[in-house]
Amino acid sequence: MRRRAPRPVGEALDALLARLAPASTLAAVQDVWELAVGAALAAQASPVAERDGVLTVACREAVWAHELDLMGPQLVAQINAVLGRPALRALRCHATPVG
Repeated sequence: MRRRAPRPVGEALDALLARLAPASTLAAVQDVWELAVGAALAAQASPVAERDGVLTVACREAVWAHELDLMGPQLVAQINAVLGRPALRALRCHATPVG
């Protein structure tokens, strides 16, 4: 019997994380959030809930919540494109002070 070469630990961890991740729209969006919206926006806002295709996003400041509300249709399209399916239909944003 011939042994296979050892797998890099990163591959094993990625496979384990994929199996452990909840199979929900929110989990899928959280997984691609920074890729879909960009690092600058991801640093200011995080997806916290999803219900019936409406993604709730918590923002560091009210000005970011307002900005994301205005960008909502564009962000929904970007997230759906990265996910490869029409998972979301709208964003709902609110400011959550970081304390």
